[in-house]
Amino acid sequence: MADPAVLSTPATHILEQDMVSTAIPPHSPQSLEQICIRYEIDRTVAEIKQGQWNRIALQFPDSMLPDAPTVFEQLSQRLNQPSAKPSNAVHGDPPSPTPTTEGSYPPRLFILADTSYGACCVDEIAAEHVNADVVIHYGRACLSPTVRLPVVHVFTKPALAIDSVVKTFKSTYGDYNRAIILMSDVTFASHLNPIGTILQAHGYSSIFVTDVIHNPTSPLPNRTVPRSVDGEPEKLQGWHLFHISSPSDSLLLTLSSRVSSIHIYPTETADTVQDTAVPPTSVAVALRRRYALLTSVSRIPIFGILINTLSVKNYLDIVEDVRCSIGRAGKKSYTFVVGKINAAKLANFSEIGAWVVIGCWESSLIDSTDFWKPVLTPFELKLALASDEERIWTGEWKTDFQSILVKEAQEDALTTPDVKNDVPETDSRDQDGDLDSEPESAPPEFDLRTGRYISQSKPMQTQSGAKGSKIYGNGLEKGHTALVRRAKGDIVTIGGQASPGAEFLQANRTWRGLGSDLEIDYDSSKDFAGALEDGRSGVARGYVNGQSTARI
Repeated sequence: MADPAVLSTPATHILEQDMVSTAIPPHSPQSLEQICIRYEIDRTVAEIKQGQWNRIALQFPDSMLPDAPTVFEQLSQRLNQPSAKPSNAVHGDPPSPTPTTEGSYPPRLFILADTSYGACCVDEIAAEHVNADVVIHYGRACLSPTVRLPVVHVFTKPALAIDSVVKTFKSTYGDYNRAIILMSDVTFASHLNPIGTILQAHGYSSIFVTDVIHNPTSPLPNRTVPRSVDGEPEKLQGWHLFHISSPSDSLLLTLSSRVSSIHIYPTETADTVQDTAVPPTSVAVALRRRYALLTSVSRIPIFGILINTLSVKNYLDIVEDVRCSIGRAGKKSYTFVVGKINAAKLANFSEIGAWVVIGCWESSLIDSTDFWKPVLTPFELKLALASDEERIWTGEWKTDFQSILVKEAQEDALTTPDVKNDVPETDSRDQDGDLDSEPESAPPEFDLRTGRYISQSKPMQTQSGAKGSKIYGNGLEKGHTALVRRAKGDIVTIGGQASPGAEFLQANRTWRGLGSDLEIDYDSSKDFAGALEDGRSGVARGYVNGQSTARI
């Protein structure tokens, strides 16, 4: 008979296994001259002096951290010029900082190694911890607009085999009159103009070379578009796109719905490219999976709003817009800030049926394969909340929430305000706040997608707003500051709202924080205070309880 399966690893496994290699790719050594050119040291120094910044934060992605000390040293040497030694100085005394201008001292540099969210976003939160005046962002960037601090982007200049790119381009496009857009990742943007010049010399007359701009809402995100396309994004369907380096999933889905075809030159395997034609990239399977994902969550009663940025401009506006949209659909929402997203963090909230990520346009699209519950973007949420009759799938994809806010503002300007359209259809209740008059939850409905009955729980109960006032998804007027009468009975409330979810957690969860196991009888004269005791201390290989010396 076979032995039973082992459901856990032995305690000695951690001491016997080999060390796991880090996720940082191997770093090839570079000379000092190469580092100065790649990280644009001279341009960075000129930008800092022009802006007259004294506290500079240097943000590096993980792959560039090995070069951070050298970049720091080169910037410091160029910014902090040595001053003449005063005549009364004693030999061996450390030099004192000499003001560069009246009342100012040489700039100070700080390295930001671990970002709060994605490496493509500017980490303004970490920069404010050191009171930085500016952030120098290195490497790949989403170029989302920031709010608090000025930003200097250094995309770096990695090497690129231009001859191989030209040969692959010629093998891919045999028609010299075809309208082609030449685009690349921001890190390879400096190579586009030389490549475009070479291709035009070979006879390609309809090539448009893109330039980097700070506009994620552009038809080509953060890139310029041909002059014939200005104001008419639908004309991009007549253009083909040749992209150098593999774009992110969000950018690939966005571009696939706007241009005729996409051909990608992979820079990750540039050494093995045989200068042959690259096949067109298809995202049909990925689009079908995303559409199936958003239709599967259309009947979920509780959504979690996951804030994945604290720096992108107008992120609070889209949070409020998403919250109102969920409330108007008769569903509940909770807002979370968890830092970097992973499956283990989100699995702690079992009550949430689906997540909506509020972040930059590149980091909002997350593959939900490893997550317990689906993860959507604000654009997908709008489609998921629509009814089956109103939901129309055109293949268009948007990841930038700025465009969603602009579109809704335009729609609001064209429609006549109607208070009834903004208020969820709920039965009235007594003015004294008696919760006994609340209607029961809607009966369960049969879902053809899952083959199960879906029950819609009663949404959070709120106080009725004044007549003629605009009511939002949380049940209160915008800017509502008036006192409301407390509901009768012993019921849990959140922000003045009776919450069945919070009441369930209060009744069923055993641990409620430190000291929750101590019940004090305040009517008794007995003194419950006690002396502090030493707890468990030590390291993982052997702990000590209190004053005892025996390890456990």
